[in-house]
Amino acid sequence: MIDFHNHILPNVDDGSKSLEMSLNMLREAERQGITDVINTVHFQHPKVEGMDISFERIIQEIENLQKSAIENNINVKIHNGAEVFYLPNLTEIKSDPLTVFGHGKYMLIEFQTYLLPPGYDDELYRLLMSGTTPIIAHPERYRPIQNDINIVEKLINSGCLMQIDAGSLLGQFGKDCKKTAETMLQRNMVHLIGSDAHNNKKRDFCLAPAVEIAREIVGDNVDILVNDNPRKVIAGRNIIAFEMNEPYTPSNFISKLFNKIKGLNN
Repeated sequence: MIDFHNHILPNVDDGSKSLEMSLNMLREAERQGITDVINTVHFQHPKVEGMDISFERIIQEIENLQKSAIENNINVKIHNGAEVFYLPNLTEIKSDPLTVFGHGKYMLIEFQTYLLPPGYDDELYRLLMSGTTPIIAHPERYRPIQNDINIVEKLINSGCLMQIDAGSLLGQFGKDCKKTAETMLQRNMVHLIGSDAHNNKKRDFCLAPAVEIAREIVGDNVDILVNDNPRKVIAGRNIIAFEMNEPYTPSNFISKLFNKIKGLNN
């Protein structure tokens, strides 16, 4: 498996606090069957204001951690990436190689928990038109989306991709996050799953148990979300999205059943 979203580098952002912690996290990742992790350092987020979040530094930190992992017989490959905090400057910062994946093909973007700012969809559209596909980080954790899942549908229809957190499926962020993540899976609204690991305690790698929950909902398609699609992001290849499903409510279930019976009788 490939873990698409994590903060594995030591002393870079609000993730791992030491080399020892990072190595312990990587050991847990390997134990779960994770072969690759895509580090997604926070970029232009208020919590890293004043810190050196430059491409050169992050590449050096990855090289240092990868070397230590090899020396400690940990067979997990670390890839470079960032989790970009939304500001209306996405097309301006995409020239920074730290902000994008696959030679500018994708950008992982996070929002404030309680607010999708005015005009955000226009900025995402401009990014799309510039040749970079937005990947929305953990949409199930945003209150506006919890209240209106149609926001996700509109974003996907415009060309955006969705990445949910493994911890959401495990209930680590509350019942609303879990319910929204499950609904998104049921409706084929998920393209990637990542652990969003920050430490070796409550926010450690948890991809394996989350995959088992997701497998109960989408079957073997979960393998696409934790292997095929993240590999395509790294390589800058196109991701083919599933056709979205309608939510199963009593009314549309009866309607679909009626149409199916009608089709059999024709």
